[in-house]
Amino acid sequence: MSTQTQAPTTGPATADTSRDRRVPVLSSRTRAVLFSLLCFTLCFAIGLQGWTSVQLGGFDLGIFDQGMRGYAHFQLPVSIVKSYHHEFPPGFSLLGDHFSPVLALAAPVYWIWNDPRALLLAQALLFAAGVPVVRRITAHAFAAAPAAVRLRAADLASLVFALGWPLTASARGGFHEGAFAVPLTLLMLERGLARRYGTAAVAALLLCCTKEDLGLLVGAYGLVLLLRARRTADRAGHRTGLVFLLLGPTLSMAAVSWLIPAMGGQPGYYWNYQELGPNMGGAATHVLTHPWLLLTGAFNAPLKPLLVLWLFGTLFLLPLRSLTTLCAVPLLAERLLSTNPNHWSIARHYDAFLWPVLLTASIEVLGRLYRQEGSRRLAQRLGLATVAFTVAAAVPLGLFQLVVPTWWQAGTSGAALVQATRLIPTGATVEADNQAVPRLTSRTKVVLVDRTPRGMDYVLIRANHRSFPFATDTEQAARIQLLLTHGYQQIWTKDGVVLLHRVGDEPIPGEHVPGPDSQPVQDVVPSDVGHNLFRG
Repeated sequence: MSTQTQAPTTGPATADTSRDRRVPVLSSRTRAVLFSLLCFTLCFAIGLQGWTSVQLGGFDLGIFDQGMRGYAHFQLPVSIVKSYHHEFPPGFSLLGDHFSPVLALAAPVYWIWNDPRALLLAQALLFAAGVPVVRRITAHAFAAAPAAVRLRAADLASLVFALGWPLTASARGGFHEGAFAVPLTLLMLERGLARRYGTAAVAALLLCCTKEDLGLLVGAYGLVLLLRARRTADRAGHRTGLVFLLLGPTLSMAAVSWLIPAMGGQPGYYWNYQELGPNMGGAATHVLTHPWLLLTGAFNAPLKPLLVLWLFGTLFLLPLRSLTTLCAVPLLAERLLSTNPNHWSIARHYDAFLWPVLLTASIEVLGRLYRQEGSRRLAQRLGLATVAFTVAAAVPLGLFQLVVPTWWQAGTSGAALVQATRLIPTGATVEADNQAVPRLTSRTKVVLVDRTPRGMDYVLIRANHRSFPFATDTEQAARIQLLLTHGYQQIWTKDGVVLLHRVGDEPIPGEHVPGPDSQPVQDVVPSDVGHNLFRG
């Protein structure tokens, strides 16, 4: 992402050497620290804003908070918010939901700060750790450029990464596995460019332990290494690429087929590709005999082509000119072919997994353009345009809200939820509104209040504001009446928020706690989801 405007008169290796002698005001290391601080500050601030405005819920911050507490005590990452709501049997841990053992590396943060916000802090630190790696990627791409050009290109690339809308959107959603996937993907790609394949392999292995489908990204990168090794006669790159190509998908299959079920999960629980087939094997057979299903399935909803256009358009289609973009194909295909409309929006955390790949590909293309005589001005313009467009895209997806005071405040309903949580004694069992769950995970046994009564000591619910997973606030009001007539009494209410306490032991109609024979269920996606690219 160069700002160089004057084309050199000699070859790239000796071009414009006078500019090399210029001493920068700040060293490259200092700039890396400053851009890392910028990235950390913005992402952590966005996360804290979601906390103070009571926008972060049990799904997913409360789930990860309960699981991380298990890791912090050298136990399995058990989350009863997840297991109760989705009816997983006893013995289920979050490793049976997504195979993400690498999350245990964030557990020490809880030894310092025993609070759900520790996850927001850890995620911001992990995102910020990507800045120095982005700068090294830029140094590889602009290796033949003068030092001043390399420095400016690294600064612009750092700015695009730090202010990238995928990171701001992910930070708004709380904490997810993408916190580790971002720096690890960048490290794998950078070490590959440096031909340091040992470290690249370590990063690839950690990626496979970050989420079960990231082995597909590793496999795709193996294909990239193989294709590049053919052109450069890089034998080590060829061997590494072959190992990645074979081992990455194999580890993904092993996680889905064996490791997740061993942790109490269900094979195929997240199979959202019914249009292709009932399972992976059936889909493969169906696609082989009807290959056009891939095309129709990828664009059979209006948001799907808009998602592709937004992902690549905000980077001026630059990634399409780099082999590295092949790494994004498996993850993007997962979303486009999915029948779950939650996967089609950019307002969630899914794009954080793609961001390192697409940004690296863009930097590689700009570096290649700079090396070509007559294309340096184009590289400059495209680099500056990418910065401007990416920052502009991030404004409505997290940056603008930071400077609006009202976005830092909870609404009347959210404020009442927080007030009600303080009335619940430590150690109690609780069914709580989704937005209240993270306020209770550290000191109570809390589950999500959903369509199934659980018979807990306290129930914290809203009567006039629809909350996940209820379809309407009428359902919530009906739940309150049901509990009041079967052993509960109202002990507090404000602004539609109701706190109930169980005083009797009579059975509640429909009461159920997951047992050994429980069959996991998925949520029914509301009909209003999947119609807006910018809404979660």
